[in-house]
Amino acid sequence: MTSTPAPAPPPRVVIAGASGFVGQALVAAFRADGYDVVTVGRTGTATWGDADAIARLVDGADVLVNLAGKIVSCRYTDTNRDEILRSRVDTTRALHKAVRDAAHPPRVWMNASTATIYRHETESGNGETDGVIGDGFSVDVATSWERAFFDGDLPATRRVALRMAIVLGDGPATRMLLALGKLGLGGPQIDSWWFPHRRYRGIGARPTGSTWSSWHRTKGRQRFSWIHIDDVVASVRFLRDRDDLTGPVNLAAPGASDNRTLMREVRRVVGAPFGLPAFRWMLDPAMAVLRKEPELVLKSRWAVPAVLTGAGFTFAYDELGPALDTVASSRRPRARDLFSA
Repeated sequence: MTSTPAPAPPPRVVIAGASGFVGQALVAAFRADGYDVVTVGRTGTATWGDADAIARLVDGADVLVNLAGKIVSCRYTDTNRDEILRSRVDTTRALHKAVRDAAHPPRVWMNASTATIYRHETESGNGETDGVIGDGFSVDVATSWERAFFDGDLPATRRVALRMAIVLGDGPATRMLLALGKLGLGGPQIDSWWFPHRRYRGIGARPTGSTWSSWHRTKGRQRFSWIHIDDVVASVRFLRDRDDLTGPVNLAAPGASDNRTLMREVRRVVGAPFGLPAFRWMLDPAMAVLRKEPELVLKSRWAVPAVLTGAGFTFAYDELGPALDTVASSRRPRARDLFSA
């Protein structure tokens, strides 16, 4: 009598930084796809600092996804600046060592990055091959992060840097925008002169940019690149299964908007009849109280998803209005979201 062979174990995915908004969505998606999901973080299957436990998870895994890093929705004090950089670079290096030393390394490693890596841009979008890298603190964090990720030779592991735009969904950025609209503060955010400061100066081994902050006369027309959370999940699945795609990939919807259009759409979905505009001289003191940075709404971010669209990926949400409609219908904005975002 012949015995029935035991079924093959499910493929394993290691998700680092799984406790955040995007991480939770990816955990649910990979489980739905039949993966054995294990996590690395301050809590989880393995914790940062336990190199042996991380190595055991990574060795034999099919996919590795790293989203770890301190949230950037904070005031850029010296302590926060250092932690924003350290939390990204050190965790990426720890995973890099685990992949390098693994007997059976993951076939694909997707590491978070950011569309903020590109310069302040109002004239044309930045694709992965022709985009212009910017300078200053946020850019230096992104370039340091990617250098740690792409360092060295990992011949058995395909690497993809996920240059994510602002993610729309029930996450911190969207909660803050909807709360602003509901409170009657949903007008455009307009840059102007303000007292120079040093919070945006370069950082890391190769600091770039000016020591002092600057401003841009965008009149509320700074570009706003975004992506719906459903398309983040779909693009990660797409990149997981496409063995020919590697290197930086912009996770941004094709329909980049601008700040005035964004805030008009926010007012529409929350039913606000008006929204007060916010000039830099109003924003900077208000953001200081909220312990956040006006750069988050004043920098012109314009990323083009050239790699994804060129490979045939189809966005479920390629225009801002329908994306915000979906998000707003699933939650109610609260005033406290201004402080928790």
